[in-house]
Amino acid sequence: MAGSSHGHTPAAWTGVTIAFIGFCVAGAFMVMDQPAGFWAGMVVVLLGGVVGGIMRMMGLGQPKELHKPHRMTGDREPARAEG
Repeated sequence: MAGSSHGHTPAAWTGVTIAFIGFCVAGAFMVMDQPAGFWAGMVVVLLGGVVGGIMRMMGLGQPKELHKPHRMTGDREPARAEG
């Protein structure tokens, strides 16, 4: 993934940071046995995805045409036998 700059954009960093904060909030409230706080944290996790998606649509994400998609194992040509 490092070779394709996967996730190195403001949209990705912002969305992941918001989701991580929501995960921490939900985890803390789960340990404190407070269901309302847990669900509030889960809403923040979902909000991270929404914010990241909106930022990507605003042009702050990685453009799709920047890199060709990676070839999967099934897409490769079979290895030739040397001989």
